[in-house]
Amino acid sequence: MTEFTVWAPEASRVRLRLSGAADHEMRPGRGGWWRVEVPGAGPDYAFLLGDDDQPLPDPRSRWQPSGVHGPSRVYDHRAFAWTDGSWTGRQLPGSILYELHVGTFTPEGTFDAVIGKLDHLVDLGVDMIELLPVNAFNGEHNWGYDGVCWFAPHEPYGGPDGLKRLVDAAHARGLGVILDVVYNHFGPSGAYAPLFAPYLGKRDTPWGRAINLDGPHSDGVRRFITDSVLMWLRDYHVDGLRLDAVHAMPDTRAVHLLEEIAVEVESLSVHLGRPLSLIAESDLNDPRLITPREAGGYGLQAQWNDDAHHALHTLLTGERHGYYGDFGTLECLAEVLSGAFFHTGTWSSFRHRQHGRPVDPRTPGHRFVAYLQNHDQVGNRATGDRLSATVSAAMLRVGATLLMTAPFTPMLFMGEEWAAATPWQFFTSHPEPELATAVVSGRRREFASHGWSSDAVPDPQDRQTFIRSRLDWAELDKPEHRQMYDFYRRLIALRKSRPELSDPHLFAIEVRHGDRFLVMRRGGCLVAANLADKPQRITLPGVARRVLLATGEGVTVQRDRIELPAETAAIVAL
Repeated sequence: MTEFTVWAPEASRVRLRLSGAADHEMRPGRGGWWRVEVPGAGPDYAFLLGDDDQPLPDPRSRWQPSGVHGPSRVYDHRAFAWTDGSWTGRQLPGSILYELHVGTFTPEGTFDAVIGKLDHLVDLGVDMIELLPVNAFNGEHNWGYDGVCWFAPHEPYGGPDGLKRLVDAAHARGLGVILDVVYNHFGPSGAYAPLFAPYLGKRDTPWGRAINLDGPHSDGVRRFITDSVLMWLRDYHVDGLRLDAVHAMPDTRAVHLLEEIAVEVESLSVHLGRPLSLIAESDLNDPRLITPREAGGYGLQAQWNDDAHHALHTLLTGERHGYYGDFGTLECLAEVLSGAFFHTGTWSSFRHRQHGRPVDPRTPGHRFVAYLQNHDQVGNRATGDRLSATVSAAMLRVGATLLMTAPFTPMLFMGEEWAAATPWQFFTSHPEPELATAVVSGRRREFASHGWSSDAVPDPQDRQTFIRSRLDWAELDKPEHRQMYDFYRRLIALRKSRPELSDPHLFAIEVRHGDRFLVMRRGGCLVAANLADKPQRITLPGVARRVLLATGEGVTVQRDRIELPAETAAIVAL
């Protein structure tokens, strides 16, 4: 006997349609839930609302083998044979993250193909992989942020079992898995959930109508999201979730949805006996997201820190357009290293208003995820060019050194470790001609408003845009790329061997800077960086004993002085 349920609080009638069988009338129950039990039910099913004869997939479908417009398929989470019974989890503090997109990480673009590259990541020294969204979306390839089935992994990637195989294989190698999830909007095609219930609110986001978190029937909507969160962590064994653009989740209720989620995830973590991490992406510079609930915050484990990215990116590249306008000085970087945010209630020229809130200096820095590159900061450039396209290899090493010795949780973007030459561009595969045309024109208008020529923007619907964005693993056989990879391995190994280099205490950071140079004290280590195009002799706040790692040749130390060639950084022991 199989029980089918669906939440449709405003429906007058709901029927269940099974392949090759007569429709079954469903019974209304408490809270707007409809139910029916069917003996010997076939695997594929759909629902019909009212007297309409159009079959609709289950909003909570666990499996969409025929795509987001096709019928749902019954899926039993208990049937998968896990081998990670001894896995005790991976905590976020002290970890190094690695962000990857399943569709472009390998030529095959599947979960199973990612498994074949996990040993590379173990050798590199990262601790957790962060997958861009993998829930089902319309079309074959996409960044994943247009998902419409919040309980079903994308079938072309390998479906539910494929994701489980990947997580199981990662755990076998000691790697944690974080999943990027999108709960702030539905994608533009195949979003049938709003036909069943008022999932959409009255406000808009840049990507579509916002989710109804505080209006009538919002209890059921919030439960829908929270159940999805718990499913990924419990049934797919993932170790954490990155919550996309939480600033686009308007919620006026006394207890914010994020806090509700944090409470339930904490309970699940206790039950499972392993750490579970919630990481927010937010544009608000609001430390309440990561402040413990006992202190009046939401209790999330971490949030992305764009200010850290902007401070590093502008120094490395010299770019100052758009939201980079307030960044680009060593004073700015020093403030970020010791205070996490640059905008802390200060004027933002990009927003034309004050922005942000100060971070309590007692807040551990590991609650901020920092990066030189990520999918947004690369893919949302007009041509999807990486830092390696505009910055010298020497400066890339300087940037990596500053990232890996900062008090934050560092994250790499796939291919960054070998200075990949391939771009990572914005790509879609919408089958609907009208939607495809709208995406292309909208993308070009957006970049034109930022000063980029619309002619330079690749067509997101052109399959070649997607193909160009795949990593070229053969680059690792080329000396210049292998040298960069070997440097990242040594840098990561050093960070893990010296506890002061991962010390998260913001109040313990000491930073001094001068003419295009910066010195950061990290306990018994000093990090000195020369960003100038000429050699510099820099006085150190202590007596240096030896150089632990240098990004280039020719670094010398004499007691309290260090000589750094142009575009060079060094980590020295005191």
